[in-house]
Amino acid sequence: MASIIANLPPSVLIHGTKTVRKTVYKWSGFAVPERWGRAAIVAKATGESSESSSSLSIVKSVQNVWDKSEDRVALIGLGFAGIVAIWASANLISAIDKLPVVPSSLEFIGILFSSWFTYRYLLFKPDREEFFQNINKSITDILGQ
Repeated sequence: MASIIANLPPSVLIHGTKTVRKTVYKWSGFAVPERWGRAAIVAKATGESSESSSSLSIVKSVQNVWDKSEDRVALIGLGFAGIVAIWASANLISAIDKLPVVPSSLEFIGILFSSWFTYRYLLFKPDREEFFQNINKSITDILGQ
């Protein structure tokens, strides 16, 4: 189940602030008296969403790998090594970010690479088709199809 909570400022309320405030207060029960300048609306979806189904498929695939594995200690070690690698890379990035010239030069290199990538693969239709072919080829190579 998904829910969305929106806080609307008074300028967004079109039908007049008094009638909308009273209607929202009676309808949802979420309008807080000390915040009369805003109205809160809650919308809930009860159907299955793609996010929850994809997260369920990830959980099922992890459960299948865990059940099929004969060496569970190695899987636990790989998980721990992954967590340590993420922690170490986050600390390395924060240390590099504190150096005086490096962050701005890396940002400039990123801007140059992004503009080159956009010009090379995204600007013209034949280049986009070549890019999608490269992606599909890489996916089939990874999955072994």
